Amino acid sequence: MTNRLHFDLTTVQLFIAVAELGSITRGAERLHLAAAAASRRVLELEGQLGVALFERLPHGMGLTEAGRALLAHARGITHTVQRMQDDAASFVGGDLGVVRVAAPKSAVIQFLPFDIQRCAVVCPGVRVDLQEMNSQEVQQALRRGTVDIGIYEGSLGMVDLPTAPYRTDRLQLVVARGHALARRRKVALADVLDCDLITLGESSAISIMLDRLAEEAGRVPRMRMRVGGFDSIAALVAQSLGVGVMPEAIAAEIAGGSRFVRVPIAEPWAERQFVLCHRPDDALSSAALGVLAVLAQNAKPDSPK
Repeated sequence: MTNRLHFDLTTVQLFIAVAELGSITRGAERLHLAAAAASRRVLELEGQLGVALFERLPHGMGLTEAGRALLAHARGITHTVQRMQDDAASFVGGDLGVVRVAAPKSAVIQFLPFDIQRCAVVCPGVRVDLQEMNSQEVQQALRRGTVDIGIYEGSLGMVDLPTAPYRTDRLQLVVARGHALARRRKVALADVLDCDLITLGESSAISIMLDRLAEEAGRVPRMRMRVGGFDSIAALVAQSLGVGVMPEAIAAEIAGGSRFVRVPIAEPWAERQFVLCHRPDDALSSAALGVLAVLAQNAKPDSPK
């Protein structure tokens, strides 16, 4: 019969710190522990688990395969404890609970301001903790259970959790007014791939989609610049440094001036479906169920005008 584990939260936090910093000494400093005490905690944890978590290297500590696998569990434990502290603090402060929602930039800009405002009306006293992350990160957060509700772009595939359609948007090409495509009434994939592209980071849903479409077409996308936001894309497009692919509603807001032309993309992939995903109902608080109901009720086939 497997022995029961006996370790405290400080040991779990120390394991994470040593893994992230590659050093027991630096991990101990983060948690304000003596280095000898920190080393003893790590050894005791390895002894209880029956596996080595770290390789002792000449210049620090490296995770073993077992250490990498168990690091995800350790982070899950600390996230759960943080959630307990946040929820307890919200009740002490008079709130009815905290609901953690994660969504990509496209959904945050286009849909969630309206939806969160509705949550404030329908679920008074519930605090929505919105975290902006790309769709892949949203899926990871849902799998780890560090968020209650997630919204992500559906072309990335499904998470093995309850899901429902959320909203759709449509992508278009944004070019400088003097660009060769500025006079076109519409463009196709080949036209987009012929251009120097300014995109969000390589893990963004749009970048992943363009990479996949290019690979299927036997092309190499010319992604010359990667930036952190659609406003940065617009600023670079305005200087004729490349073109951008972004949702129509966002393009109308940040690239609606005389320096830009917004060209429809006449391809099925240009219409995107966002997915509303959440932890199982029996794992959600009443506050989270209330927010989920509002988000599901507000889901529409088209983005708001």
